[in-house]
Amino acid sequence: MSTPGGPRRGGPGGFRGGPPGMRGGNPQDNVSRDAKGALLRLVRLLRPAWLRVLTIVILTLVVTVANVITPKLLGDATNVIVDGVKGGGVNFTRLAHILLIVAGLYIGANVIQFLAGILVRYVVQQMGYELRRDAQAKIDRLSLDFIDKKARGDLLSRVTNDIDNITSTLQATLSRIIDSIYTFIGVVIMMFYLSWSLSLISLVILPVGVVVTAFIIKRAQPHFTAQWENTGKVSTIVEESFTGLDVVGAYGLSDDFAEAFDESNDKLFESSYKAQILSQLSMPIMTLASNLSFVAIAVIGGLKVISGSMTIGGIQAFIQYSRQLSQPIQTLSSMASMLQSGAASGERVFDFLDSPEMVKEAAATYEELVPESERHGTIVFDHVRFSYEEGKPVIRDLSLRVERGQSVAIVGPTGAGKTTLVNLLMRFYEIDSGHIYLDGVDIRDISKASLRSRMGMVLQDTWLFEGTIWDNLAFGREGGAKKTEIVQAAYVTGADRLIRQLPEGYNTVLNEDGGGISAGEKQLLTITRAYLSNSDILILDEATSSVDTRTEMLVQHALGSLAKDRTSFIIAHRLSTIRDADLIIVMEQGDVVETGNHEELLKAGGAYARLYNSQFTSAL
Repeated sequence: MSTPGGPRRGGPGGFRGGPPGMRGGNPQDNVSRDAKGALLRLVRLLRPAWLRVLTIVILTLVVTVANVITPKLLGDATNVIVDGVKGGGVNFTRLAHILLIVAGLYIGANVIQFLAGILVRYVVQQMGYELRRDAQAKIDRLSLDFIDKKARGDLLSRVTNDIDNITSTLQATLSRIIDSIYTFIGVVIMMFYLSWSLSLISLVILPVGVVVTAFIIKRAQPHFTAQWENTGKVSTIVEESFTGLDVVGAYGLSDDFAEAFDESNDKLFESSYKAQILSQLSMPIMTLASNLSFVAIAVIGGLKVISGSMTIGGIQAFIQYSRQLSQPIQTLSSMASMLQSGAASGERVFDFLDSPEMVKEAAATYEELVPESERHGTIVFDHVRFSYEEGKPVIRDLSLRVERGQSVAIVGPTGAGKTTLVNLLMRFYEIDSGHIYLDGVDIRDISKASLRSRMGMVLQDTWLFEGTIWDNLAFGREGGAKKTEIVQAAYVTGADRLIRQLPEGYNTVLNEDGGGISAGEKQLLTITRAYLSNSDILILDEATSSVDTRTEMLVQHALGSLAKDRTSFIIAHRLSTIRDADLIIVMEQGDVVETGNHEELLKAGGAYARLYNSQFTSAL
């Protein structure tokens, strides 16, 4: 079977020599390579939004200052009450003044924090939008050879799950990390302002937090990496089992898929469980250290109050600060686990974005390079060589000239290079050496979009998307097509009669694989779509292989009208369908071994005659 990208080298997804999930998926090791580099690169992606990020930093600083000041003010309020009790009267005016300031700070801080949260969400989601846009653009620049060698479920997981995880991680951590750093600095300053001796006792928690966090990050990171690698493998199995549901059922492979899914799902559970367990260890350890510090401060602080070296309000404020001191450390510890998860996803996304691309795209269009008077549609293959894998040539030395309006049939045994030839013509793959010319211009000098706009292609494997038949057919023409044009094209190809037999006619909604209609009807729709493209060059890769004999006659008649005054390449195994071709090219092992029309090649008694006679002899 052939696809737009040529043959799948080694089979689809997980079925590379065994059940899916066992040999499929991404072969990368479940070991983080550069988590720090991935995080720094994610931060660099925020550069375009530097003004909004700066605003977030400033707003967070204002919130932190308000939160740091309030314990000291509450301590002052306590002192007002204590002094009033001792002195015979509480100064309620001063007390109310302090409490109003505290209330104002709390309300203002919450409003500002809300605004900062909105900005954070906007900045992070904008970055996620740009990552998804870059990933989609990357797909367009990747060679089909690269995509064919990767598990599609894993690639989809990188573009969807991993990018979602990155945005979720940054949204949850960005402002909280900034706030934690500000809070830690502010609290330490206020603690030393109130009592340097108690501050030294409290800061014992700091090295404990640093050591615990560093230990946990080192231990947990490989499990977070494994978690997202295994997520990709599970996605691959689900995608393959869904798209190949009929084949799975026909060959009784449900148990194999279930077994492979259970194996990958178990690995995903194990890696996720270990990652979460390790990442959550920091919280109870930090809480224990904080509680021990609190006990020491309460005892020593009480002695200071008794000795008169500190006020009750002062020790109250200090205890609040000591509790606040542990919060940013605990927050940073908990954020570390989320950042590890985001870094693991970042590595996978950046690995994809950094994948090698096709040769640099030409900027010039066909119209810019070829004067209108010279646009004849002549195609020349000049000593073309190509191999999917180095050292294993598929096309060895192909030279060929095709004039405008010629119908060229390409025949030969499986693996001869027939589909590869048209894939090279459309630049789905780049040739190893030699040249392919369109009207005297090397196709590598023409932008892919411009080159492919001159070609209509109908494959053996039909592709339809979820939408009405109107939508699927209009897709064949850039900018869409009018309904009258669609109906006319469907009438010419013979699809109109079949479409009108459907319950909703042209309004019938197809799912992404064209379910609900037969393989022959899907093929007729793709042929109609190619007809609407009105391209100069027509490529038919086993285009009639899925239609019955009667429908084939209709399609052949339609293709005859479609190919009129167009250069057409027809790949066919059923030689009865290409008897009327102007030129028949016989390929074997990547080389052209014979050329001529049907009668000439039969009379020559060579490779074509052997193919033809063996096909019709076996049919008798």
